[in-house]
Amino acid sequence: MRAWIYYFRQTFINIAGNRLIHVISIGTMTVSLLLFGAFMLFFVNVYHWLESWGQSLSVSVYLQDNLDENSKKRIEAAIKSMPGSVLKDFISKEEALKELADALGSQAGLLNSITNNPLPASFEVVFKNINENQTEPKRIKTVLEKIAGVEEVQYSEQWLDRFEGFLSIFKLVSVIIGGFLCLAVLFIITNTIKLTIYSRRDEIEIYKLVGATDWFIKIPFLLEGLIHGLLSGIIALLLLFSVYSFISTKTIHLFGLPAMTLIFLKQSDILLIMMLSLCLGLLGSFIAIGRFFKI
Repeated sequence: MRAWIYYFRQTFINIAGNRLIHVISIGTMTVSLLLFGAFMLFFVNVYHWLESWGQSLSVSVYLQDNLDENSKKRIEAAIKSMPGSVLKDFISKEEALKELADALGSQAGLLNSITNNPLPASFEVVFKNINENQTEPKRIKTVLEKIAGVEEVQYSEQWLDRFEGFLSIFKLVSVIIGGFLCLAVLFIITNTIKLTIYSRRDEIEIYKLVGATDWFIKIPFLLEGLIHGLLSGIIALLLLFSVYSFISTKTIHLFGLPAMTLIFLKQSDILLIMMLSLCLGLLGSFIAIGRFFKI
């Protein structure tokens, strides 16, 4: 117990005696962890946004020709009564033909030879919370096609098929980038802590001459690394939360898609960053003193 009291006292004495180097060390660690935390926050929000977007099913409900207004209202009421349905728009036959002409552009003149409009009117519907196994989209399609007056129902099956694969690729790329960021943090920590060791190499040599063991000398440096990691992690998370609090008040759109609602890191993510900062601080110190004592 007395030995550990000595180790902690010596650690704080060393920090106080080399304040500038320790401030630089904590500063560089904080910036590195802030970059890593910002990347994690970006990944969490983009993944959450993509996942919620991928669980939405866009459906086109095409109607039979010559339906009266009462029939259209009956179909509209039937769609609205379905769980998770959001009726976005009604596209008449004339609007459908106009959209086709706009899509054809310079080739729109081909439509002039058409005497009767062959395009059906349709309801554009979005269903929320779609199951990943795709049994839910198929059931929705079957139910909608049984409504009297509905000619056909179409949805983007290819998107649903590929979406899970897209999220897997996104996860893999994020893990790779996060790994490189961790290596960069470890490199910075190792070199900054090495500075503190070299600044006191004469003191270490004196300890060796009077018979101190290597671990007696190393433990205060390892504790310094833990303190660096603890302080850097706390400061980085506070800065990250400040940035999040500022940005979360803004409305963010990507590529014209639905707005992204920002969320902060979960408790498990915060704990991960703190554990990572402590481990990197300890590992950086261990690598630095290991290299020094080999010289």
